[in-house]
Amino acid sequence: MQSRWNDTDAQSFVDAAKAQGQPAALGLRIYTSRLIGQDPDLVLHGGGNTSVKVPEAAGGAVIHVKGSGWDLSDIEAPGLPAMRLEPLLASKDIPHMSDEDMVAFLRSHLLEPSAPNPSTEALLHAYMPHAFVDHTHATATLVLADQADMRGVVQRIYGGRVGFVPYVMPGYALSHACNEALNRDPSVQGLWLEQHGLFTFAETGRASYELMIEFVTMAEEFLSSRGVAVPGPEQTDREAPASLSLALADALGAHGGLGTAPVLDFRTTPSIRAYLDRDNMFELSGRGTVTPDHVIRIKPFPMILSANDARDEVDATLAKYAARYHAYFDRNALNTAELKVMLDPLPRAVLVPGVGLYGVGNTEKSAHVAGDLLEQTTRIVNAAEDYGQFTPISEFDLFNMEYWSLEQAKLKK
Repeated sequence: MQSRWNDTDAQSFVDAAKAQGQPAALGLRIYTSRLIGQDPDLVLHGGGNTSVKVPEAAGGAVIHVKGSGWDLSDIEAPGLPAMRLEPLLASKDIPHMSDEDMVAFLRSHLLEPSAPNPSTEALLHAYMPHAFVDHTHATATLVLADQADMRGVVQRIYGGRVGFVPYVMPGYALSHACNEALNRDPSVQGLWLEQHGLFTFAETGRASYELMIEFVTMAEEFLSSRGVAVPGPEQTDREAPASLSLALADALGAHGGLGTAPVLDFRTTPSIRAYLDRDNMFELSGRGTVTPDHVIRIKPFPMILSANDARDEVDATLAKYAARYHAYFDRNALNTAELKVMLDPLPRAVLVPGVGLYGVGNTEKSAHVAGDLLEQTTRIVNAAEDYGQFTPISEFDLFNMEYWSLEQAKLKK
């Protein structure tokens, strides 16, 4: 992976920020956030988050953190709402805070009351003492993050430059877990979040961004040294099967959960077909998503069709999928502390062995997002299985992410 930092481009963002009365650091934060967001092998569609601390601000230090639901690829200053930093740091002494209380707490310290909700990981960013903090779901790191017992491997790859954080659900608890990891070794330059992603941090925007590029490259090189290839994004190279596409769209539309005109985004690439040809594909596709927040876009498991299925067969498979989703909801909702209301039981991912896959949505954008995530998923899972065994978070943890109110709020944006 290559750094795309350009001094001239960086200065143009600084100049634009100053012209609007904003600090130069915020201009650089917008610039490097876009560098990250425009690389599909770092983040996709609203994934990841970034922040910058401005110590010399009037009234005390502030922190700008990506707003929930914003996309790093084209982020603007309003997508990095500012909060007073000092009261956020004081929350380190509060052992527990509910999701609702955390959102209210963060909003109470916004400089602009109408600003978007800060990222659910805002406190994590605040607790890091560094000026710039970057978080990605890079393809190569997810290949390794979704393996069992990675602590020793992270040490082997990074030699102590990156701290290891066992899986904790995003939000308040994860913020404290990362703070504790940094307290154990303040010299680290990044944090590896098991089954989740990677953080880097530094005093300048360029240093934090280029640490991310360096650490992702080190993961790529580690995989390559073990004969594991991780191809970049691939383009669809064959046409969608017309009769199956029509049958699937009609069956989904008749159900109504996605509206009467659901949208399909067909994909087929060498990596997708290799994934679909795996002997254990049926079991493999049901293990979960490659990073936890993907579940709100593509559901916890896909529906699988045959290339020759007619409408009645698609209807029958759709009914079986809905029943499976009901069962998934029922067994997990029983173990949660609060009442959950089931979302629609329709697939957002449809696999067709030997042919390709469909991202499903109620709009072109949502179907395209699902397609992109699924295309990346096949590349990650192929490499993860070639290296060892793809091991995402447990079903119950995945359910908690899918039905987490703060994740559902992203979809509404």
